Parts: sequence; C-alpha cells; structure tokens
Amino acid sequence: MSETANETKSMFKPEITFDDFAKVDLRVAKILVAEPHPNADKLLRLQLDDGSGTNRQICAGIKGHYEPEDLVGKSIVIVANLAPRELRGEVSHGMLLAGSEGAKGDADRKVVLMSPMSDVAPGSVVS
Repeated sequence: MSETANETKSMFKPEITFDDFAKVDLRVAKILVAEPHPNADKLLRLQLDDGSGTNRQICAGIKGHYEPEDLVGKSIVIVANLAPRELRGEVSHGMLLAGSEGAKGDADRKVVLMSPMSDVAPGSVVS
C-alpha cells in the first residue's frame, strides 16, 4: 500500500458491525433557538424540536462557522440517543452531524451541517 493510501486509511475510524451502527438513533431536529454558549468560545447552545414534545438542548462546536441567527428554523440531523454530557456547565443531550474539510483548529476549516434535502417533520428517523 502506498504512503498516501496509508495516510488516508489512518484518517478513518475502525470498522464497526451493522449491529453497532443500528444502536445509533439518528433523527431530524429543527433549531428553535441558537445562542453563544455562556462559558465557551467555540460552542453554540441550541434548543431543538426533536419531535418528542419537549425541547432538547445540545451544545455544538460550530461557533465561528455559523451565526446563531442564521441557524434558527433550520432542520439538522442529530444523534438522539447519545448519553448526556456536560460541556462547560451546560448539559448537551445529543450531537449534531456535520461534515468538515481541514483539521480542527485550522482557520480555514469548513464545517457543513447535515440536513435533509427537503422538509421532513422533526423526530423523523434517519436511516
């Protein structure tokens, strides 16, 4: 295998089984509120409609890539069954999905949120 192929392969995470992947609950959520995280420079705090009838809060490291007011009303894809995690004093109940080009910390890194191509109700399963 060439050096370039080895470098590319090392960028990928280890292979998982279908059963492992089936445990991940991917859902569509609509952003209701987006604001800077009060205790972190790179995080936004998002309030989401995930179709459950109760708003969900997630914290995402997308500040600097998106203006909070531009996110309100957008539909995104989230990992809905990720265990809650405290991030700088705020509890995040899930994770949004995003693609990125460039390494973390690069000033020109491009981050693109994953979203449905057309309208679909919050809480819709992504499969």
